[in-house]
Order: sequence, then C-alpha cells, then structure tokens
Amino acid sequence: MNKSKNAVKKNHNSANGKKRIILTVNTTPGSDVYVAGTFNDWNPEKKQLLDKDGNGNYSGAIMLSPGDYEYKFKVNDDWFIDANNPKFTTNGLGTLNSVLTVQQE
Repeated sequence: MNKSKNAVKKNHNSANGKKRIILTVNTTPGSDVYVAGTFNDWNPEKKQLLDKDGNGNYSGAIMLSPGDYEYKFKVNDDWFIDANNPKFTTNGLGTLNSVLTVQQE
C-alpha cells in the first residue's frame, strides 16, 4: 500500500450540522477497501471505498457531526492507520487508530 497517498478531506456542510468528509487511500488496484471507525461501530462492511478510475485511488464520503472519531482502513484483510493523518491514538488491542476531528463552524 502506498501510504503517502492516504488523505482526509473535509468539505460541505449540511443543514443538520453534519459535514461531508471524504476519505481516500491509495493501494493496489482491485483491492477490497473499507473504512471503519467509531462513526460506524467499527463495521467495515458499512463503508466501502471505491476506485472509480481503476488506478488504486480509493475514496468515499461520510457525513459526520462535529467531534472526534477514531478510524482505520481495511484493505483486503489487513488494517492500516491513515499514514497522512498525524493524529492517532492507541486502542484496546495494543495497536493504533487514526483520529479525525470534525470542527463545528
């Protein structure tokens, strides 16, 4: 996995105060890529990231209220933190989770 291409992009506010967050990761084309975190009860099947151009750049949007969220990418059967997000914390399994902070505007 090319960890230099992972990214979190924030944009667009909704009427209910949630923000549209775009998560991206670059990995091998043809991979099964998901994101799981505190925003979806750590269920990776709830949010698959798509590679629309077939070049290994996977992305997906989620709507989040202001707050802090922990998350990881699941690529095939392996879990990865977001290498381009410098915010992370340890979890109960002795590994790391990325931390995303959604600001209130």
